[in-house]
Amino acid sequence: MDLSSFLTSLGTSFAIFVILMFLFAWLSRKPGNAVVYYPNRILKGLDPWEGGSKTRNPFAWIKEALTSTEQELIAISGVDTAVYFVFLSTVLGILVLSSLILLPMLLPVSATDTGDTTTNTTTSNGTFSDLDKLSIGNVQAKSPRLWAFLLGVYWVSFVTYILLWKAYKHVSDLRANALMSPDVKPEQFAVLVRDIPAVREGPNRKDQVDSYFRAIYPETYYKSLIVTDNKEVNKLWKELEGFRKKLERAEAVYAASKTTGSPEGTRPTNKTGFLGLCGAKVDSIEYYTKKINETIPKLEAEQKATLREKQLNAAIVFFTSRAAAASAAQSLHAKMGDKWTVTDAPEPRQVLWPNLKIKFFQRQVRQYVVYIIVALTVVFYMIPIAFISAFTTLDNLVKLIPFIKPVVHQSALKTVLEAFLPQLALIIFLALLPKLLFALSKAEGIPSQSHAVRSASGKYFYFTVFNVFLGVTIGGTLFSTFKEIEKNPNLNKIITLLATSLPGNATYFVTFVALKFFIGYGLELSRLVPLIIFHLKRKYLCKTEGELKAAWQPSDLGYGTRVPGDMLIITIVLCYSVIAPLIIPFGVLYFGIGWLVLRNQALKVYCPAYESYGRFWPHMQIRILAALILYQVTMFGFFGVKKFIYAPFVIPLPILSLIFCYTCSKKFYRFFKDAALEVVSHELKDIPNMEQIYKSYLPPSLSSEKVLLDDDQFEDAKSNVSRTTSFA
Repeated sequence: MDLSSFLTSLGTSFAIFVILMFLFAWLSRKPGNAVVYYPNRILKGLDPWEGGSKTRNPFAWIKEALTSTEQELIAISGVDTAVYFVFLSTVLGILVLSSLILLPMLLPVSATDTGDTTTNTTTSNGTFSDLDKLSIGNVQAKSPRLWAFLLGVYWVSFVTYILLWKAYKHVSDLRANALMSPDVKPEQFAVLVRDIPAVREGPNRKDQVDSYFRAIYPETYYKSLIVTDNKEVNKLWKELEGFRKKLERAEAVYAASKTTGSPEGTRPTNKTGFLGLCGAKVDSIEYYTKKINETIPKLEAEQKATLREKQLNAAIVFFTSRAAAASAAQSLHAKMGDKWTVTDAPEPRQVLWPNLKIKFFQRQVRQYVVYIIVALTVVFYMIPIAFISAFTTLDNLVKLIPFIKPVVHQSALKTVLEAFLPQLALIIFLALLPKLLFALSKAEGIPSQSHAVRSASGKYFYFTVFNVFLGVTIGGTLFSTFKEIEKNPNLNKIITLLATSLPGNATYFVTFVALKFFIGYGLELSRLVPLIIFHLKRKYLCKTEGELKAAWQPSDLGYGTRVPGDMLIITIVLCYSVIAPLIIPFGVLYFGIGWLVLRNQALKVYCPAYESYGRFWPHMQIRILAALILYQVTMFGFFGVKKFIYAPFVIPLPILSLIFCYTCSKKFYRFFKDAALEVVSHELKDIPNMEQIYKSYLPPSLSSEKVLLDDDQFEDAKSNVSRTTSFA
């Protein structure tokens, strides 16, 4: 990529960001769009604009984001969101402090050298000479100037250690404050019990669990709630809910026809065949009313059958105090590790019920099988990634497809294609992966939504590092040097070619980062896609209040894909921070603009789908350290290519990183795995309503009062109860 293409990419991306920002300022002031730009505030009963849509400053959102406190963020979006912003702030701090030393120290050292003619270590494959002069590629081999770059590696490493340590302590405090809150939270009074042994003759499953835990915890045990196989009852319940929604819609259409047509109105009709496209035409209101009346008895019969006959080997067990539940979750209850497995209970809204019945050794086998599948996916996904990185450069495309040469060599078209083609191809390709990784994580037998998201996020991070960072670098290198390797296939030649070509993708990654924060965060702020979808649904599909609310119902921040994306950026910026220091300001812009935009979205748009009280943080910290170690190893190899005899001075850094990771794990991690008893022993402001806590775990398909009254021997557990429900 030459200088004009690079500047075109940056300028175009910046212009798009500015346009999208002004679109947001204009569109968000219109009352009809409030549910798209302020759904979180609306759901909490707050004024979307705090001063009126007509007089609102177009840039007021920036001031509101900057002046918002951490406690306000926790009150609106939860502890997990606050921890995510600790991550953004920490990474931003690492890059800012690194830039304060690296930019003024390394840029002059590189720019004033005479240039390296002994090794091919340009940052842009020999085409972007202006950037090469500001990078380590312009420093001669064996030069004493390389000491400055070695000191830069140490500076970045120690800044990272210090800020990560401070962040770990801060997140631990946030988690402790949330867990010791005087408010009653159902999951703090419950534990999840799996691998319950088969019932002997005599007592049923519920009696077995009750007697077992009552004997161990005679004073604090409340009662148990056995998990059942709800497949059939859930199917009937969804059918019933579907009929009710269709009836509500038909009644709304009928009521609207009275105002737009004759006073008698026109009763809606539908066909009863496949997808409503064939079959007899019937009156919709009468038809769905009949279907509801037919389904209710079937559902009640299936509920009773489920409660009596479909009990599984798992249960939710409740205690009358938080400390007792926390103690039980951390204790070994059976002498055999595959029996009576007790862990802390997830929130009612995030339990993955189908996974609870999976047995101990099945979970172990599933885990290893998933790891193998993910490893194979990482390896074989690198092939198309490398293919994309190699063939989406214009020079390579012209070599392979000669007849496109007259078209792509037109200056205007060439500039645009070189600026955007490789990055857009990569971003679109990566969008296909997250759902697969999330499905694989759930297949391991993980019991909660947040745990599955953390697991999928880890897989996605390592995937992006190996396939995007390493795949793009190595893929492009192999393609450009394949003929040389073919002519001279000795091992030393191959290693030299790969090592010296490694920095050649610096400009590619600078453009990739710029595209991500300018266009990515511009689209995030403007919410053009959700806005268009909402208005199309409102105009053509939504007939009832429920359908309208579902059309603008906000999602969460999407940690499963957002965090790995951020981790990829920090990996890229760290690894190139000394090789090409100019990448650091782009990393600062990515995380700085991201902090502002996402702070606004967290306060006004997104609603948390679950709360894990910061359990994501240890995974974030370990992956930042993984990126740091990759950076340190990369620099050791690069100093070797530069024939710098003091390159071994880098060796202690990866060792220090591993020691730091081990120390943090031993000091902090246990509290993120288990609740500390000194924390949960704090007093509550109200006496907990244990029956309400118990009912919060009942699934909608089994929460019929009639069924509970008729059969009190057993209830399943699941809930979509709002976190605003009172449990006191």
